[in-house]
Amino acid sequence: MTIEPEHPPDDVQQHLRDVQELLARQKVVENLVHRQDMPRHALVEGLLHKQHLAELQNRLDEFHPADIAYVLESLPLDDRLVVWNLVKAERDGEILLEVSDAVRESLIETMDSHELKAAAESLDADELADLAPDLPPEVFEDVLKSLDSEAREQLRAAMSYPEDTVGARMEFDMVTVREDVSLEVVLRYLRRFDKLPDHTDKLFVVDREDHLKGLLTLESLLTNDPEDEVAEVMRTETVISFEPDDDADEAAQAFERYDLVSAPVIDKEGRVVGRLTVTDVVDYIREESEQEILSKAGLKEEEDIFASVWDSVKNRWAWLALNMVTAIIASRVIGLFEDSISQLVALAALMPIVAGIGGNSGNQTITMIVRAIAMGQVEQSALKRLLRKELGVALVNGVVWGGFLGLMAWWLYASWQLGAVMTSAMTLNLLLSACAGVLIPMIRTRMGKDPALGGSVMITALTDSGGFFIFLGLATIFLL
Repeated sequence: MTIEPEHPPDDVQQHLRDVQELLARQKVVENLVHRQDMPRHALVEGLLHKQHLAELQNRLDEFHPADIAYVLESLPLDDRLVVWNLVKAERDGEILLEVSDAVRESLIETMDSHELKAAAESLDADELADLAPDLPPEVFEDVLKSLDSEAREQLRAAMSYPEDTVGARMEFDMVTVREDVSLEVVLRYLRRFDKLPDHTDKLFVVDREDHLKGLLTLESLLTNDPEDEVAEVMRTETVISFEPDDDADEAAQAFERYDLVSAPVIDKEGRVVGRLTVTDVVDYIREESEQEILSKAGLKEEEDIFASVWDSVKNRWAWLALNMVTAIIASRVIGLFEDSISQLVALAALMPIVAGIGGNSGNQTITMIVRAIAMGQVEQSALKRLLRKELGVALVNGVVWGGFLGLMAWWLYASWQLGAVMTSAMTLNLLLSACAGVLIPMIRTRMGKDPALGGSVMITALTDSGGFFIFLGLATIFLL
């Protein structure tokens, strides 16, 4: 019989519920005690408070840093700060790396310079590079001075690369060996480590100047004769490596294509300067996916769900303002055809269908194009081919579904002319949405901008205004 733990270690939702329950229980009990009139009231209240905090702290000590980060992101600010103050100081750095940028900012604001310095000094150089932009300048300078020369150079190197490059994502913690030693020597060398760097599936074989010569997998190390030299069993064919300036998207695709766990990062002279692991790649993909979702909605940055009203307003106002302008334009387009609508009331009932389906179709197209751009599958030279393909899809959908809606309009309003206008307007608006869905992300990419940013907002604006204009314009010409 297998005995299951009360809460599986990866049940992060249960962790959150446990913390919320402990916080709620603490508030209820302390409120009850506060209302009681008893001897030594303050002493009793203080003891209960400490008891609850100790219980909550013991529970937090069992959590993985990533789970604590999830809990912090899911709590209102007051409860978040209670939990944050109970986290052991030596875990602060790991947790700050795991939380979102918005929540990290709220936590850092509550820490003094000594706490921040201690948290930063507990991190490796590549991890510190991720945290450094959020640290106050004076704290970062103190941390930089406390590092040894090697760590300082690694930190500066990691921070010198753009966010979307391999160099900004690589780690410096790795194991290298020489090709002229035996496997037995390598094994004895590895036994000197307390533990190997995470995701070590291979060792990098280098010469005395750290030039990459090949890869020694742990499988080869363990299954070959210990008397064999590294040079005899190392892999020199099909070695996948990256340079710090390589695009992180392309590296992520290579990890997926070749099922990599880790890969060396080499400079222009072929010297090993770091490594990229599957964890780094997964983090990058997650961040890019989240950013794409936010960009499509017109949000500038990830938002703390419990942020203040003003912070949320600042993050959302720009694209809402643009959306308001486009909505005003759409309303004025309708206003141009007020006489037509007043003469044929059916137009008011049918025109939202044309605009709505056009918007959905445009969002489908732009999602496919943005995904293809992100995967590196689309170049600017493919613009005409993509445009022809999406126009063909829009034409077929327009004829089929526009024809269906045209028949429905004919049946409902006993007017074949209205049905023909409905079919024509639907087809033309789908063609418009296909053009916009291809051109918006492709043009933004050519300009060096994020192709996903505000795409949904722009598509909706075009298909609303365009759909209303096309449908009401055709109705005015052919029906009135």
